Amino acid sequence: MSIKIGVLDQSPIGEGETAAQALRNTIKLAQRVEELGFSRFWVSEHHDSEQVAGSSPEVLISHLLARTEHIKIGSGGVMLQHYSPYKVAENFNVLASLAPGRVDLGIGRAPGGLPKSTQALQRNVHDAPSLEEKIDEVSRYIHNIPSEEGPLAGLQANPIPETPAEIYVLGTSTDSAGIAARLGLPYVFSQFINSSEQVALDAFRTYRESFDYSFGREPKVLFALSVIVADTSEEAAALAGEHKLYKILLASGKTATVGTLESAEEFGKQSGEEYTIEVTEAQINKGNKDEIYALLTEIQAKYQADELIVTTGIRDIEKRVRSFELLHEAFAGSLVQS
Repeated sequence: MSIKIGVLDQSPIGEGETAAQALRNTIKLAQRVEELGFSRFWVSEHHDSEQVAGSSPEVLISHLLARTEHIKIGSGGVMLQHYSPYKVAENFNVLASLAPGRVDLGIGRAPGGLPKSTQALQRNVHDAPSLEEKIDEVSRYIHNIPSEEGPLAGLQANPIPETPAEIYVLGTSTDSAGIAARLGLPYVFSQFINSSEQVALDAFRTYRESFDYSFGREPKVLFALSVIVADTSEEAAALAGEHKLYKILLASGKTATVGTLESAEEFGKQSGEEYTIEVTEAQINKGNKDEIYALLTEIQAKYQADELIVTTGIRDIEKRVRSFELLHEAFAGSLVQS
């Protein structure tokens, strides 16, 4: 079978490492997965974190484009709620002009950090448009469709690249699926954040049933999941450990998901609201290469995903690279790059 598999790297900081080393590890991984034939390489956006180094994906993307040759490079994703759609479009139009056909703009809904970092990023921002309105605005700038009315009529986000960045909406719910469908954009469901099989199925059904074809694009669904491959099942299980997810439920109804209890408690404290924390086991697909082949082919069939996006939380870079080498071996001869 043919399959597309992309990679999401969160630049984890290993024990005894600096953030600079974590970023160098990301570069090393990007170069290796390009050699192996994976379809794309995305980097994430996290703020005020001692666990991961990537706080500015567009800056890291620029460097990765210069250090690789043909693999698509993108964000997984830019947290658009914090930013001007116009400036985000300018950034990615510059990237797409430098590397035509190689740039992806994944847009996320999460804050990417705790309340203090969100407050710092959104300082003096009032009455901001909804996220859906912001994504629509970015899309129009990226595809050079200026507004025909209002104070910004005719405004372009220069430079205008020959091949614009491809936009993806990232999410974990039917709400995000609905946004992607209404805007006629590709949709990515992040199972490594929300492991509910039913929510994923509902999100994909909502997306496919509500997709707006008037933009001239076809539906495209990606499934993002955590995968650890090792030479033996036992080693994979040891690398996976006992990872958990911590969901903070604020009194206002807002929620957020983080990877440690300490971060969850700090999030609650910084919010200034009453809160509760729900703990769930992180969904990590782990095993040797034969087991992973069976798991991933089953997952692709179940969700009818056009592509899988794989991330791994292994902090040791050599073992992280080895996991992707084994994943490549599992699907030897069947990986599709574009």
